[in-house]
Amino acid sequence: MSDNGADGFLGFAHKVPTNADIMVRGYFVVRPACRTRTGHAPENLATLRHIAVNLLKQEHSCNLGIKSKRLKAGWDESYMLKVLNI
Repeated sequence: MSDNGADGFLGFAHKVPTNADIMVRGYFVVRPACRTRTGHAPENLATLRHIAVNLLKQEHSCNLGIKSKRLKAGWDESYMLKVLNI
């Protein structure tokens, strides 16, 4: 296959999308830099994740692992409220 002409032009369409890519009208566009990686944001988000994991560990109404509890909290609002003690 040649690197010019239609093959070269359409080569981008075969790119595997990642979480950092979005699709706009059939074209993959790289998102702008995430602001959660600047300033104090990384530490703040790490603290929130740590609190969330601790809350999931303290919840004993179902005998599941942390990953399964996290997924269940995302699917079931009443379970999420139970985890958050609300």
